Amino acid sequence: MSDAARLAGVETSAISLLKRAVELDSSRRFDEAVTCYQEGLQLLLEVLKGTQDDAKKKKYREKISEYMARAEELKQHVKEEKEAGKYHEQIHIEANSTGHTYEKLFTRFIDKSVSEIEVEDPYIRSTHQVYNFLRFCELVVKRGPNVKKMKLITGTDNDGQGQQNRLYQVGQSLHQHGIHLEVDFSSTLHDREIRFNNGWVIKIGRGLDIYKATENKFSIGFCDFELRHCHETTVDIFHRKHVKSEPVES
Repeated sequence: MSDAARLAGVETSAISLLKRAVELDSSRRFDEAVTCYQEGLQLLLEVLKGTQDDAKKKKYREKISEYMARAEELKQHVKEEKEAGKYHEQIHIEANSTGHTYEKLFTRFIDKSVSEIEVEDPYIRSTHQVYNFLRFCELVVKRGPNVKKMKLITGTDNDGQGQQNRLYQVGQSLHQHGIHLEVDFSSTLHDREIRFNNGWVIKIGRGLDIYKATENKFSIGFCDFELRHCHETTVDIFHRKHVKSEPVES
């Protein structure tokens, strides 16, 4: 591939990311917008360095300055909202839409500052719901190097012993990765909320059970959840400055 073709590809990616950043900005999804602005700007700077045309360089510099100023403004706004405990972001997942993986929904909240995670979801009961929880746990193992404790509060299935056995196996597997799983059962639980002890709180109308079943086990989307159709639901994201946390068990 020639340098010109490579540079054109980088520019296309930069434009795509910056357009997405503007869309997120308009939707008041500011934290996500900052990430897209930053990633797009990095690519645009690469294009600037490889461009010889002075007129194009001027245009790129103007765009970089414009997007950088907006990114810094949003970054400061998000920081102030977090510190005040007033940050709120909302994502609407439309019925039958795709692309809503746990990675896209949760990865930005699971960093080195997270040591404890609490999941309240009354419907981690049936086999496919426990698999959903397991997928979330797999993401935590991959993205949360300092997570030492997870707590699940859920309802009891009619087949209680089967549910408990499945969750016990999840706990045993997490233990091998240095994470202690505590499971509590509640018959009155209605909330669906995930709390990270770095301050982030995620409320999902349907909890972790956002995916529709595929026609059969050999349908597109059965393995790759980015291609799986979703139920309609709303994701509310908050940041609380002070999050009560229990001591981590050794």
